[in-house]
Amino acid sequence: MTKQFTLGKQERLKSRKLIEELFSKGQRISVFPYRVFYQFLQHDVSMKKNLQFGAGAGTRNFKKAVDRNRIKRLTREAWRLQNTELKKKLKMDAHAMAVFFIYTGKELPAFDFVKEKTALIIEKLLTIADENRASHT
Repeated sequence: MTKQFTLGKQERLKSRKLIEELFSKGQRISVFPYRVFYQFLQHDVSMKKNLQFGAGAGTRNFKKAVDRNRIKRLTREAWRLQNTELKKKLKMDAHAMAVFFIYTGKELPAFDFVKEKTALIIEKLLTIADENRASHT
């Protein structure tokens, strides 16, 4: 039985090369207070997961690492709880995607706020995945 709400090792975006490519060649959308970078990847058999995720918060607005880590933790948790529909769509279409959230707000958010914004971003990513599927057929 597979676990539905996970953010395991294979689902985390850790490859420095992939992250740099995502920032340089990927597309972006903005939903305040997040700037989201995403890129469709070549899906091959060696990839264990078809959706990889990363989160970050800048030192400009949050000098303390405790605050940056809290924001990243809240963002990962909101993503973990809500990304199942996007995973299913990508799996059905045999696509892979890398997504990176950067928090650009100026104050520490509450979890409800983060969860609401993450839901909006996931809806946008679903429509983008639909458009991508339509253009590839």
